[in-house]
Amino acid sequence: MANRNPKPKIPILLFPWLDALAITAWGILMLRYWLTNKLNLLIHPNYFSWVIVCGVSFIIIGLFKMQELWQQRRRDVMPNTQHMSFFPPGWGSTLLLIAAILGFIFTPQVFASDKALQRGVTADLLGTTRVKPQAFRVTVHPEERSLVDWVRTLNVYPEPDSYTGQKVKVQGFVIHPSDLGKEYLFLARFVLTCCAADAYPVGLPVKLPNNQEPYSADTWLEVEGKMVTENISNKRQLTISATSLKKIPQPQNPYTY
Repeated sequence: MANRNPKPKIPILLFPWLDALAITAWGILMLRYWLTNKLNLLIHPNYFSWVIVCGVSFIIIGLFKMQELWQQRRRDVMPNTQHMSFFPPGWGSTLLLIAAILGFIFTPQVFASDKALQRGVTADLLGTTRVKPQAFRVTVHPEERSLVDWVRTLNVYPEPDSYTGQKVKVQGFVIHPSDLGKEYLFLARFVLTCCAADAYPVGLPVKLPNNQEPYSADTWLEVEGKMVTENISNKRQLTISATSLKKIPQPQNPYTY
């Protein structure tokens, strides 16, 4: 006579455990990014609190689910894989767990010059309209403006001659667009509005002093000088005429908001 209650296959019994492990792993990963200051490479600081709350919640849910499964195992009760799973049985949980493991192995990387060029930073795109004009601060002294402040200022008052002779001191990383001559480099920063997916680069061309050795791409610099108008790629461009270029370490938070 056939057994009416055959023992379930081992993979089916593992489905609920995969759910619990995936949820817990993602909670730990979120908190790990926060504690290691990697979260600012992924999202805007305005959303940090949501990630922290979600991370703690995932860990609590995952541990509670594992405790429940352990108690069922001790009572020799077969878990209901059709209703207890938070994700599609088997594959969904496995993929989520693999993604979390990869997150532990490969940490987020800072966007650099190659990504900036892919997303469209050239001298021709200076002053992109994606930079929000409402962030413009008219009371800031020229030498106190950041690189992004200057681009925002240009979006409000785009005439480059209006800034001729004004002092400037900014920080950013080096890009070498193909349409800039050897006597120039492009200084850029990434602006993060929500998350890394929508980060976009902005910047200004920098005219190098005579006999200045070239800087390699992605080098972080602090540039001091004054503003001038240069004809770059057949277009009048506001340009930093550098009097001092100093290498600096990459900031802990390389993005701006």
